[in-house]
Amino acid sequence: MDTVTYTPARLGGTIAMPPSKSAAHRAILCAALARGVSTLSPIDPSQDMLATMEAVTAMGAQVSYDSAARTLTVDGSHTGEVTGLREVHCRESGSTLRFCIPIAAALGMEAVFTGSGRLPQRPIGCYLDCLPSHGVSCETEGGLPFTIRGKLQPGDYALLGNISSQFITGLLYALPLLDGDSRLTLTTPLESAAYVDMTLEALRAFGIVVRAVENGWEIPGNQQYRPGPMQIEGDWSQAAFYLAMGALSGGPLTLTGLKKDSAQGDKVCGELFRRFGAQLQWREDSLTIINPLAGEEYAGLSGLEIDAAQIPDLVPVLAAAASCAKGETRIFNAQRLKFKESDRLHAMAESLGALGAQIQEIPDGLLIQGKPQLEGGSAPGFNDHRVVMALSAAALRCKNPVTVTDARSVEKSYPGFYADYQAIGGNAHVVHLGE
Repeated sequence: MDTVTYTPARLGGTIAMPPSKSAAHRAILCAALARGVSTLSPIDPSQDMLATMEAVTAMGAQVSYDSAARTLTVDGSHTGEVTGLREVHCRESGSTLRFCIPIAAALGMEAVFTGSGRLPQRPIGCYLDCLPSHGVSCETEGGLPFTIRGKLQPGDYALLGNISSQFITGLLYALPLLDGDSRLTLTTPLESAAYVDMTLEALRAFGIVVRAVENGWEIPGNQQYRPGPMQIEGDWSQAAFYLAMGALSGGPLTLTGLKKDSAQGDKVCGELFRRFGAQLQWREDSLTIINPLAGEEYAGLSGLEIDAAQIPDLVPVLAAAASCAKGETRIFNAQRLKFKESDRLHAMAESLGALGAQIQEIPDGLLIQGKPQLEGGSAPGFNDHRVVMALSAAALRCKNPVTVTDARSVEKSYPGFYADYQAIGGNAHVVHLGE
């Protein structure tokens, strides 16, 4: 099994944030649905991005990547012009799967969706509830493979607002393509609203009109996506790991490539680390974190109450920081994390606990009593990229090195993570199976 060993260090310097995985997913799909050529940059393909690139290729789009220019070119001129049953392998990407099912249905494709890792067990029942009543037959034995046949029809769609926003995004992409108008209504309050905002922003950029109404949206049919260039902003979800590192080790650590006014919900991580006790400063397009008290007990940080309903992806790194913050941190409204790449509530409780943290899993989150310093040692990575990266931050406050399994899982979202971590002074030694 691949492992990574993190050795405590003080980090500092400047680092460019990788392109947003969430923004890239959305841009690739818009480009694939546009009749013409679009260029997207910068792109650093992670496993999840590759899943979406392969999915749109299976749908008939042409995709090419220039690694030197970090530019992805997508020609959607022939998207949907495929015949016969097509396999769409989504790797381990929940976004790819949930975005592409209704898009393929809107194109009238006969497709079987497959995946690996935990993806075949992740929920997709929402589509079993709404697609068959709108012209699409679905075959499944409870997960993947998931086969669809028929062409999606316009009309009224109703979804729970507290399911994954990925289902909402999938329908918002598909419904403009239909031969008639549709309405998408949420029957409960929307969670992870920022991800829907990102979707709406991407749709507007490619010429699609979606009208907000009470409890949902009206989506005119017979629309056409317009091709064009798009810049992919930096990833706030990944920035959170570096903000945790700066808070725990002292910094200063400067992050570039982020949009201060981004629609990404995870941009709230800056305010959360300020509340923990770190100092943050914007200067033009760069954000610097410094913690002059990092050498003191608890790194000068204090525990928080954190409602994670809108920011579930931040929970692992927030838990890592909280494990060394004075007092109690309670993270709540995070029950959906049980259905991610791992059960992230259990994973973070077990992994941080293995390093000496005082952490307890509660029904909807985590309860953490901070300690001045953790012991270190060995911890499972649960084949989850966010768990493995979060432990890199916790390792900065450990007495001893930290060895984590499933080192390669970071390739799912951030293949350059270890190189970037080392570039700012981090110590990460990766051992691959067989070495």
